[in-house]
Amino acid sequence: MKKIKLIITKDYEEMSSMAADVVMEQVRQNNKSVIGLATGSSPLGMYQCLARAWDSGHISLTEIHGYNLDEYQGLAKSNPQSFYHYLKTNLVDTTDFQEQNLHVLDGMCENTDSVCADYEKDIRDAGGLDLQLLGLGETGHIGFNEPDTSFPRYTHQVKLEEKTIMANARFFTSPDQVPHFALTMGVGTIMSSRKILLMVSGSPKAAILYQVLFGEVKPSVPASILQFHPDVTIIADEDASRIVRDKTGFGGTVYEL
Repeated sequence: MKKIKLIITKDYEEMSSMAADVVMEQVRQNNKSVIGLATGSSPLGMYQCLARAWDSGHISLTEIHGYNLDEYQGLAKSNPQSFYHYLKTNLVDTTDFQEQNLHVLDGMCENTDSVCADYEKDIRDAGGLDLQLLGLGETGHIGFNEPDTSFPRYTHQVKLEEKTIMANARFFTSPDQVPHFALTMGVGTIMSSRKILLMVSGSPKAAILYQVLFGEVKPSVPASILQFHPDVTIIADEDASRIVRDKTGFGGTVYEL
């Protein structure tokens, strides 16, 4: 049985490059892969590395299908802060990834239950996720699965915690503009992916990364459930891995946990 692989890099740039290498290896193995796409600051450098790789002829994403991990409710696709717009700008417009292969949650939908159920069916009909990309929130959330009393199984609506709203306020003109609700893949949806890649950067993530790797598996730390997945790669920079290294004595760069 495979274990969690933890890779420690010196900085964000190296983390991004190594994360892009994982994605490119998946594409080389299966050029029709189905990939769960994350957004935000953590994967941004990875998308930039993929764009450079495509521009230099090292990769083609023409037949890749992508399913976005989550989306704010109340933001249209055209809104610059929507995650659809993020993926259009940083993936579709910079590589040969086909826009018709980008599957997104509809942040403007009226019937969230129906949209979420349809999204789950679409992923199943596509053969399931081959690789899920993730960032890690300071509350331990993955996607917009906030700390809870249980692990949400399927794609669903979620009310964002104040800490998450404030963390994302930097992308908006003011905190008041950050939506308070979102749609997100469930923890079960994420865990159904054949492989998972988690990118973690910065000292504010150091404490939660240690909990995710070595703490109790519990829904109040949603990402802790990754301990139960058979094929997880975590790439963390030195700042994010500081507490892990201090408490475990790790002195190298690659570990199997």
